[in-house]
Amino acid sequence: MNRSYKILPRQSYQKGDYAIVPIREEDKYLIMQWRNEQMYHLRQNSLLTREQQEQYFDTVISKLFDQKQPEQILFSYLYQNQCIGYGGLVHINWEEKKAEISFIMATELERTMFDKHWTIFLGLIEKMAFRDLKLHKIFTYAYDLRPHLYPVLEQNGFRLAQQLKNQLQLDNQFVDVYIHEKINPATLLQFREVTARDEKLLFDWANEPLVRQQSFQSDLIDYQTHQRWFQRKIKDEKSLLLIAEIEKKPVSLVRFDMEETHAVIGISIDALWRGRSLAVPILKKASHFFIEKYRLPIYAYIKQTNEASIQAFKKADYKFDAELLFNGAKSFLYILKV
Repeated sequence: MNRSYKILPRQSYQKGDYAIVPIREEDKYLIMQWRNEQMYHLRQNSLLTREQQEQYFDTVISKLFDQKQPEQILFSYLYQNQCIGYGGLVHINWEEKKAEISFIMATELERTMFDKHWTIFLGLIEKMAFRDLKLHKIFTYAYDLRPHLYPVLEQNGFRLAQQLKNQLQLDNQFVDVYIHEKINPATLLQFREVTARDEKLLFDWANEPLVRQQSFQSDLIDYQTHQRWFQRKIKDEKSLLLIAEIEKKPVSLVRFDMEETHAVIGISIDALWRGRSLAVPILKKASHFFIEKYRLPIYAYIKQTNEASIQAFKKADYKFDAELLFNGAKSFLYILKV
């Protein structure tokens, strides 16, 4: 029987042939085997028995699925529906919106494909933790027994946050604990209005290949044309140009052009920040700011071929209104009402 977590809007997170799904009853003895084989790096003091594993699944795991705020959310890690690992979020602090990542892969993979599977698993867990649970922080707590783990974490955007000295006694020696963390970029979003110093930045963003491809006028923009447009826009009381920033680094432009009955929105995201689930929180925060200030509905005209933007605006609470031609292109109109 496939079980599901009440707290999650989706139950499977997938990348190619790999997926994480709510921890399966059928995998419990494999998990027990791997834990017993890899006790050296786990917070586990003795070998697990089948009876202990059964009791753990019956008394602890079974209760997680219906809880509104479970202390842990565990998954089976699958390759073509075969379990090759397990893990998830543990010690979840819902008040502070943070959780520890736990992950064990099959012992033979631990020896031969460590980097690959940690990278895949981290990517899947991050989507779940940041996009769906909207946590602020995820972190790892690792004894200093597998130094090959730290480069993998850092390559996936985690940074060393803390080194705890002499936390574990092993073979009459004490070892340290390393805590690596990753912050949800969406929780760090700040907005400011465009200023004169942003002229070159906006020019570069406007001529980025994907931006031009998805724009209604796809030709490259020359700098003089951009300058005229920019100088006109920053003086126009009917335009609002917002820069989204993360830790003072610009990541996106959101543009509102106001008409009598509504405003028209446009958005572009720096190529370096794409793929980090930022479009929806940027749209939500910028749109709600605009509506609170100006009390106008917002229109979004989107090319029918731009599936990513369509999905982003839907998730940002924009509602489909019409199918139409806009600037000569087959488009959809989505509206966020006041």
